[in-house]
Amino acid sequence: MTPYPSSASRPLIATVSVFVVWMFVLVSSPPGRAQAKGCLKCHSKAAARPGQSRRPQVDLTLFKKTVHGDMDCTDCHSGIDTKPDQMHKARLKPPDCASCHEDAAKVYETSVHATKRKNGNNGAATCWSCHGKHDIFKVHDVRSRVSKRRLPHTCSGCHQNPKYKTRNVEAVKHYSDSLHGRALRDGLLNAPSCGDCHGSHEIRPKTDPRSRIHHENEPITCGKCHARVARVFAKSVHGRLLWPGGVYPPDRPKPKKGKGGNKEKVTLGPKSAKGPVCSDCHTAHAVVPPSRRHFKLQIDDRCGKCHADRLEHYRDTYHGKANALGMTRVAACFDCHGHHDVLPHTDPKSLLSPKRKLKTCKRCHPKATRNFTGYMTHANHWDKKNYPRLYWVTMAMTALLLSVFAFFFLHTFLWVIRQLVTYLRDPKGFREKKRKVRELKEVYIRFRPVDRFLHIMLFSSVIVLVITGMPLKFYQTAWARWVFDVLGGPASAASLHRIAATALLLTFAVHVFSLVSLVYDRRAELTDEKGRFDLRRFLGFIFGPDSLVPGWQDVKDMAAQLRYFVGLGPRPTFDRWTYWEKFDYMAVFWGMAIIGMSGLIMWFPEAFTRWLPGWTINIAQVVHSDEALLAAGFLFTFHFFHSHLRADKFPMDHVIFSGRVSEEELKHERGRLYDRLKAAGQLKPAPGGAAEWNDWKSILVPIGTLAFIIGLLLAVAIYVSVLGRIF
Repeated sequence: MTPYPSSASRPLIATVSVFVVWMFVLVSSPPGRAQAKGCLKCHSKAAARPGQSRRPQVDLTLFKKTVHGDMDCTDCHSGIDTKPDQMHKARLKPPDCASCHEDAAKVYETSVHATKRKNGNNGAATCWSCHGKHDIFKVHDVRSRVSKRRLPHTCSGCHQNPKYKTRNVEAVKHYSDSLHGRALRDGLLNAPSCGDCHGSHEIRPKTDPRSRIHHENEPITCGKCHARVARVFAKSVHGRLLWPGGVYPPDRPKPKKGKGGNKEKVTLGPKSAKGPVCSDCHTAHAVVPPSRRHFKLQIDDRCGKCHADRLEHYRDTYHGKANALGMTRVAACFDCHGHHDVLPHTDPKSLLSPKRKLKTCKRCHPKATRNFTGYMTHANHWDKKNYPRLYWVTMAMTALLLSVFAFFFLHTFLWVIRQLVTYLRDPKGFREKKRKVRELKEVYIRFRPVDRFLHIMLFSSVIVLVITGMPLKFYQTAWARWVFDVLGGPASAASLHRIAATALLLTFAVHVFSLVSLVYDRRAELTDEKGRFDLRRFLGFIFGPDSLVPGWQDVKDMAAQLRYFVGLGPRPTFDRWTYWEKFDYMAVFWGMAIIGMSGLIMWFPEAFTRWLPGWTINIAQVVHSDEALLAAGFLFTFHFFHSHLRADKFPMDHVIFSGRVSEEELKHERGRLYDRLKAAGQLKPAPGGAAEWNDWKSILVPIGTLAFIIGLLLAVAIYVSVLGRIF
């Protein structure tokens, strides 16, 4: 046996051993390692001099902490001369990372970045574009450029740079503001970053079947984090378009090897390309929580990309219109159909199955009954076969609109032409006649104080109703969105609409009460000499010259007026009321009955559907909308023309505010009334003359002028919107 060395010789042996090892290291070191100090003479940040800014500068202290810190320059950079006084004169070739990272390089060669470089796009990302150069750290190191929190910033170097002309320059910005981006920024490291969805070295175009974000692969990619949601989605009507059988692919048994040792392929459905995936609803980069207002306002349009016909008719409902104008309290698509669990309504598990539909409706309408579920959310007004009731009501309202507007457009056109001819024949005489008529020297009472007050209430409430209601009918226009923005949104507009509707109903009730009081005061005219009710006298009272109820005389007056328009007869005179004034008045009664009742049904749908079928809500909406359009268009066009825009009345007739009419105007326009009252000895001038009107003129004229201007602007907006729909 060889004896152990003595304790005295041990230090000497240890020293010799260390020396031998050190010499072995020096001898075995490659020539380039000895040149590292030579490289740093030019490429060290500490040694950098003016004029060397283009040279790569290496922070040696930082480099030593990186994953390559124990390597030398020549391990990555080839072409460096080993002679200290030579180094390299030309620009070095890019490092060949594949010499060490062969697997990653092979995967990268199949990526979209490598493909673009092969096609001549030298700006496409390389290894160092993402990982860095002399500052490469491990992926999980927070200092790494490809660490989860820093990766979006790294990707933005190219994908947010306009010069590279990437498909979506805003992608990184949208991601940063998204649910995922905010979560990652707040420190939730299991939130997805760019690489979790797109991959790292194997990034491929979304059109590539191997890509993680390919249409058929995207739900699986998202399912890595949202596995429960993915499984629910797989069973839905949308998931079954991608995966027949409704089984989430990762949950399927591993495919067995077929003949020849090849694995069996999963067969996708014939409609797989049409089935929506996660990004179709949530978007790719701008993902926000579904509870966000922004998401609910946009989801209907996203659903409409596939269900355009359903969206079109959903927009005909209050839900659809209000949602389009920014209201989130109304039902969007997913409120009724579900989120990831959308099923055919014939499926018992569907939220819209016969057994579950009422429960679904009660989420928003807690007092709803079974009848309420008969409301048709996607009804096509022009589908005679499937929605006959709605079709015929729509046809009737359309016919009413067209006939009224056609007649009065012609009526107004002929009147304008006639007045133009009259003026051109004798301009001076026309102006003189207009001046005399407007002079309030000898005046007579035309409207009672209660009538004037109710008229102010009427036009005030109607204007508010039109401002808060018409934007819903023309929700797609810019002016409608602007009006609702000014009002504070659809919810505020709805509250104002109901307040104005209540005011209008009260105004109508007061007017009816005043009529009943008037009839009661004149009840003696309805009885015979013995004090018994006389039907003939009653009918004479109802259809007499002082009544606003149209009669045969109005037909004759209209015929005479039309003959005057075309030059076939003299200018007719009228009694207390003209035929167009009676039409205006009766239109209010008609409108209050139709608009009022339909509005109440829409206001309290749960209450009315306790004894009415749900489709009456659809009928009420059509009637309410079209009748409101008729009323607004008629009032702000034809009524304004009859009362204010005629050449002999322009710019405004003050009689509805003053309640007074001059003797000259009474003779000129209502000659029959003047003669009748004078013959009966009932022609009495107004007490105080025009003094009362002079006191109120400075207040009421500005109010009337403002209402007049608002009405004209609304008329222009309505007509432009209607023409826009047609053309």
